[in-house]
Amino acid sequence: MQRYYFDLTDERGTALDEEGLLLSSLRAVQAEAAKSVGDMARDAIIATPATGGRQRMAIEVRDAEGPVMQVTLSFAIEAFNARSPSGDH
Repeated sequence: MQRYYFDLTDERGTALDEEGLLLSSLRAVQAEAAKSVGDMARDAIIATPATGGRQRMAIEVRDAEGPVMQVTLSFAIEAFNARSPSGDH
């Protein structure tokens, strides 16, 4: 098992992972990065106004020797005519 660090980057800057996770393979690293970027995307989409424009976020994975992998996600929210007065689905 090797320790991997998952640094989070978005428009606000980078948050360095100081603890890391012990994982057994690059496939496990990729799965953890996908989970992390998915969580970031969900939170950003909920918090972003409907006219929020484009967003970009990344998980940059490193080990003791340096960079291992980067998973990047970009999205945009574009609101069309509102269908209900309350703004709910």
